Amino acid sequence: MKKIMETQLLREPEIFPSKEVLKDVLGKVYDVLEELESRLTQNEFALTLDWHYYNDGKSWLGKVCHKKKTVFWLSVWDGYFKTTFFFLERHLESIAALDISEQIKEEFCRTKSVGKLLPMLISINRQEQLADLLKVVEFKKKAK
Repeated sequence: MKKIMETQLLREPEIFPSKEVLKDVLGKVYDVLEELESRLTQNEFALTLDWHYYNDGKSWLGKVCHKKKTVFWLSVWDGYFKTTFFFLERHLESIAALDISEQIKEEFCRTKSVGKLLPMLISINRQEQLADLLKVVEFKKKAK
């Protein structure tokens, strides 16, 4: 099986990921990102999305927070955007019980831990994928 080269976008430190820049690089997927941001920032979730350029990864990342707690990180790729959540081992059982796609759960089980943290990566390029993502957001927001 051939490995598909994934290309992370938003690599220029001087180009802030404004609405126009995001629309330009994401094309049709921008509407999905816009819908996600709209849902996240409303009262139901009350999250904030702040973009920062990180020198270690040489790219812009969106940091999605609830008050001071980081809920997930958002990165922009060619044709999709990726969300990265970090969980602890004690969350595994609860995540297995979440009503989300089995594919997300299986990929999560296969990811290698980063120190004590277990990363959950969810790539999004369609509106239908937001339902599962929002369930994970809700879980992470409440997780201790």
